[in-house]
Amino acid sequence: MTIAASLTPLTLTGRLIRLEPLRRDHLEGLVAAARDGQMWDRWYTGVATPDTMADQIEERLRLQESGWMLPFTTIRQADDTVIGATTFCDIALDVPRVEIGYTWNRESAHGTGTNPESKLLLMTHAFETLGCECVRFQTHWMNQQSRTAIERLGAHLDGVLRCDRVDGEGRLRDTVVYSVVAREWPMVKAGLEHRLRRRR
Repeated sequence: MTIAASLTPLTLTGRLIRLEPLRRDHLEGLVAAARDGQMWDRWYTGVATPDTMADQIEERLRLQESGWMLPFTTIRQADDTVIGATTFCDIALDVPRVEIGYTWNRESAHGTGTNPESKLLLMTHAFETLGCECVRFQTHWMNQQSRTAIERLGAHLDGVLRCDRVDGEGRLRDTVVYSVVAREWPMVKAGLEHRLRRRR
């Protein structure tokens, strides 16, 4: 399989969660997940409000059609509850490289192992099935929770892009860029698997 297959929706299944291709009928679940902790009320993230979630779903599906994004809905295996969303994005077929981004989970799922398992599923697919040379992560300079989570993966800090973009409120954003390259993946994978084994 080549990285071009990353443009084809698929389901990735783990012990705690499964990542399903984003669908319009996930709307109700995503709204409920966003309400858990008012996830949109963090100025440094891009979680949609309940009123704009449908628009965000349509935008992600449009980006999927363009080949720039492959969006997923994150579902807890134990009770089939929608807990959030994540994506492959900025897909570079020539490198090949993908970014894992636009990730959020309902507040009550934080610290339960669902996020590291999501990263394990996505990165395993990227490196071992698609043959990626690099998986990239980006986050807002002010999003310390996200930065800490990415660093715990074992990702390398590539740098900070200052005044990189304008956020939804019209403010300039500094973007922190991290990556894991193929030669680092075995150690990163071992670390993620160890963290998840401790939760059994």
